[in-house]
Amino acid sequence: GAAPRLIGPAGYAAAAPEDRPIGLVHLKISSFRESKSDDKRFYIITPTKTLQLRTNSVKDRVAWIEALVSARSESSPNGVLLYDQNDASFSTDRLRNRMHAEGLGEEVIKDCEQIVHSEFSQYYTQMKQRCEEYLSFLGSLPQQLEVLNEQDTTHSIRPECSCSGHGKCCESSNTESSDDAGIQELDESSDEDDYNFCDTRQSFSDSAASPDLRMKHSNSSNDVQQYDHNFVESRSGKGENECLLLPPKRRTKLPEPVEKEKGVSLWSMIKDNVGKDLTRVCLPVYFNEPISSLQKCFEDLEYSHLLDRAYDYGLKGNSVMRTLCVAAFAVSGYASSDGRPCKPFNPLLGETYEADFPENGIRFFSEKVSHHPMVMACHCEGRGWKFWGESNVKSKFWGQTIQLDPVGVLTLEFDDGEIFKWSKVTTTINNLIIGRLYCHHHGTMKISGNRQHSCKLTFKQQSFLERNPRQVQGVVEDIGGTKVATLRGKWDESLYCNVTNDGVNSSAESTLLWEKHEPPTNPTRYNLSSFAITLNELTPNLKEKLPPTDSRLRPDQRHLENGEYDKANSEKLRLETRQRMARKMQDNGWKPRWFDRDTEDGAFHYTGGYWEAREQRKWDGCRDIFGELPDKKTSPVPASLGI
Repeated sequence: GAAPRLIGPAGYAAAAPEDRPIGLVHLKISSFRESKSDDKRFYIITPTKTLQLRTNSVKDRVAWIEALVSARSESSPNGVLLYDQNDASFSTDRLRNRMHAEGLGEEVIKDCEQIVHSEFSQYYTQMKQRCEEYLSFLGSLPQQLEVLNEQDTTHSIRPECSCSGHGKCCESSNTESSDDAGIQELDESSDEDDYNFCDTRQSFSDSAASPDLRMKHSNSSNDVQQYDHNFVESRSGKGENECLLLPPKRRTKLPEPVEKEKGVSLWSMIKDNVGKDLTRVCLPVYFNEPISSLQKCFEDLEYSHLLDRAYDYGLKGNSVMRTLCVAAFAVSGYASSDGRPCKPFNPLLGETYEADFPENGIRFFSEKVSHHPMVMACHCEGRGWKFWGESNVKSKFWGQTIQLDPVGVLTLEFDDGEIFKWSKVTTTINNLIIGRLYCHHHGTMKISGNRQHSCKLTFKQQSFLERNPRQVQGVVEDIGGTKVATLRGKWDESLYCNVTNDGVNSSAESTLLWEKHEPPTNPTRYNLSSFAITLNELTPNLKEKLPPTDSRLRPDQRHLENGEYDKANSEKLRLETRQRMARKMQDNGWKPRWFDRDTEDGAFHYTGGYWEAREQRKWDGCRDIFGELPDKKTSPVPASLGI
C-alpha cells in the first residue's frame, strides 16, 4: 500500500517528463543476479525477460540490489496477503430503506439482510483463499525462476533497442537465462563489440516483458491466445498442447519489376493472328494478373470474419442475424472485382492452391478438377464452419462485352448442423475493345437455409443513365414467407440491414453488416487488394512444404510477379503447349487427387488427407505439372487446346 520509492539521485524526481519511468517491473515475481564479468552490471529476471542494467560504480550496484530485494520483501511479507477485516464490511442501509419504502415488515427485512450477509461472507472467504494461494505461488516463483536460469544458459537473442536522452539504449533479451557463462560472456569479451546496456537511470516499459510465444492449450475451439495485443484463436479438433507462434507477417506490396513493361496493342495482336487457329494463340501475360483462378477463389474468403460472427449468432439462438451475416459474406466476395483490368491465370489440370491463415482461423484448399469444362473445386475450414463449392463459368461473347454465367453451388455448413446454399450471379465485362474496361454483377442470388430463415438478394442491373450503380437489395424471410429483415448497400462498398418486427422496422437506424477494407498503401497496376497481394507470396519455409502442383510454383506467374515479362511470356507459351494434353488425359480416365465427384448431386467434394500429407511431406500421386514436356513420341499432343 505504500507509495513507490525512487532509487537514485534526489534530483531525478525533477527530471523531464520524457526521462521519467514509463513502465513497471513486478518485483514480486522477479529475481536479481550480479554479473560475473562486469562488477557494475546486474540483471532483473522476470518470467519472460532478462533485463540488463549497468550502474556507474560497484557501490551503486550493491545499493540497487539491496533496494530491490528490500522492496520485494516489503510488498508482501512472508507471502501473506495484507488485508483488514474491516475492509470486508459493508452496509445494508440502502437496501433496508428501499424495502421500508415498499412497505415490507421488519422480519422480512432482517431475513433479507441475513441472506445478503451470508452470501457475501461465503464469497469473501473464497476470494481470500484464492488470493492467498496466488500469493503463495508468486512467492515461490523467484526461486523456481533462478533454478531454471541456472539450468538453461544456451539461448540468447538480442532484440531491438529503444534509445533514450540519457545516453545508451535499453535492451532486453528473449531468454530466460541470466547466467553470465556461455554465449553471453563470449559476447561481452571484447570492448569493441557494439553491445548496449541499460543505464540505471533508464526505465523499462511493460512492453519489454511481452513474451515471444505462448503455450497453447487447445482443448476447446474457444481458446484465445494473445501476442502483443494480437489474438490468435486455436483451431478446434486438436487436443494436444502445442507452441503457437504469431503467423508470418504478410507482405504489403509486390516485388519491384525487373523489366520495364511493354505496351500491347490488341488490334495488332488480332491482325497478326487472322486466319490462325485461335485455340493455339497464346495471349501475352500483359492481359494477366499474377494470381491464378484457384487463388482468386480464395479471395471470396477475405471477409471470413462474417462467418465467425454468424456462427456466434447461431450459438446465441439469433437465426436472423446469422442469415444476415451469411448474406453479407456472399456479397463481400464481389468487392475485390472492382477495377481489376486483368484476368487471372488459367490453372493447369491438377493444379492446386493452399492458404493457411491462422490469424483468420481458416485454412483453404482448391484444385482444378476438370479441364473441359473448366471446373475448380475448393474447401475451407473455419471456426465452427466449413465452406465448399466449385467454380464453373459459361461465357457468351457479344463483341464489346463478355457475359459470364457461373455454374455450381456454394455450400456453408455450421458445426450445429445449419446449412446455407447459394449460387453466384451473372458478371458482365464491358468495353473489351474501346473504352475503360469495367465489370458489373447483376441478377438474383437465393441463399437457401435448411432451418428457419432464407435470404433473397438482388444485384441491380446497371444502365448508362444509372446515377447510383452497383446496388444490392435483399430480404430475409422465415419458413412461412414472412419478411423479418431487409438489406441494402453496394457490392463494392458496404451492406446495411434492418430487422423488422411484424412488418415494421424495429430500429429507425440501419445496422452496418459489412464494409470493404481500405485500399493498399502500395497500389499495383493490377489493382489488387491488400489481401490479394499476399496470395502468391512464397517464402523459403513455405516452399519446402508445398506440393509440386501449387500455384505459387507456376513459373510464368512467378516471372510476371517479378516483372520478368519476356520469361513470363515464354513460360506461358510452354505451359499452354503442355496443357493441350489435358483433355486427352481427362478422356483417358484422369481423376483429381483431392476431390471426388458425388454420384448423387454431381458436385465435387473434398476427400480429405491434404493437410496430413503436408505435415508429413508425402505427396504421393502429385506429379510435377510445371516441368518440361514429356517425349512427344510416347505422349502425342492433341490438336485442340480448349483454354
